[in-house]
Amino acid sequence: FIIHHHCYHHCFYYRHCTISFIMAAATTTRITKLFNCRYPIVLPGMSWISTPELVAAVSEAGGVGILATGPLNSTETRQSIQKIRSLTDKPFGIGATLLMPGASENAKVALEEQVPIINVSLGKAEWVAEGLSQYGGRLLATVTNAKHAQAALDTGADAFMVTGHEAAAHGGNVTSLVLVPSMAERFPEVPIVAAGGFANGRGLSATLALGADAVAMGSRMAVTQESPLAQSTKEAILQASEHETLYGKNFDGIPARVLQTPAAEAAMKSRPWLPVVVYRSFQAARQLNIPLWKVLPGLVTQWEKMFVIAQFGAATEAIMAATVDGDVKGSGVQFIGQCQGMIHDIPTVDELVQRIMKEAIEVTRKQNESLLVQDSRNSTQEKTA
Repeated sequence: FIIHHHCYHHCFYYRHCTISFIMAAATTTRITKLFNCRYPIVLPGMSWISTPELVAAVSEAGGVGILATGPLNSTETRQSIQKIRSLTDKPFGIGATLLMPGASENAKVALEEQVPIINVSLGKAEWVAEGLSQYGGRLLATVTNAKHAQAALDTGADAFMVTGHEAAAHGGNVTSLVLVPSMAERFPEVPIVAAGGFANGRGLSATLALGADAVAMGSRMAVTQESPLAQSTKEAILQASEHETLYGKNFDGIPARVLQTPAAEAAMKSRPWLPVVVYRSFQAARQLNIPLWKVLPGLVTQWEKMFVIAQFGAATEAIMAATVDGDVKGSGVQFIGQCQGMIHDIPTVDELVQRIMKEAIEVTRKQNESLLVQDSRNSTQEKTA
């Protein structure tokens, strides 16, 4: 009896310590240390959604908000950064898709303003990394495969945002369940923010188990009270299941996931003709005040790149129709992840973050208890044998 009593207390103490350790690990990761935030939750930069107000709300709640600069010029980017700082003193970042016109200028503004985190994608970012190093900023590179990850690491990336197939907009071809642990194994020294398919505490717990250090929840954060996403679009997402998305490259030139609607189905059907792409390139150049003589060489020597830029520019109207105007039943096309099937309400950002953390810790505790019980049974059977 004394031996049994001692073993019981020893197991209880061991279980209590292990659970406490895992609960602490759920809130302290390499990303929380690197970004100096409280929780391993990130708001990615989503055009017309990740505005200063939503960015500040996520950072204030303990996560890290990333400003979308795609729709902004350099003056607007500077004003947005200053707006964020008037709303929070917590860490935040800005996003820059370097392939797109105006992105480099916005990144330069972020460096001038000494923004703590710059999230880059689709472009060479050595100069961004060098600028960040001048004041201790961090470079977060969005990647979808090991080749891009290695290139980002070579340019000075401090962390990866690994984007799986389930993600809204431009996810990769491999699901998060495979991509995240694969990248964690190949790049063990690099902190990872996992994106694609995550919308609750279970997702965060799973992400950490897969080898990531934080989770990005764009679709989930888009459906919150502070999000500027049109109310009718939020309601359409609440009613949609995980099956109701489309994935393809014909909408904006890059493989992307969108909410399944008649407009999205039409946009995904076929690639536009050459004259249409040329016309769209000229239109985009005119809107961005780029001389046409700069566009023509690109159409000849960098056709694929110009196609992407032309398509991206042409998609803007449809995206704004859904995101800003709420016209998801008409001409609007909305980027959304498969995790929309797990979005059932419109909470405040703080309520959502607290709920996610509480659920993640509880799920982790239950999983750990289950593993300890099984381990204890196996040990007992081995001793008996």
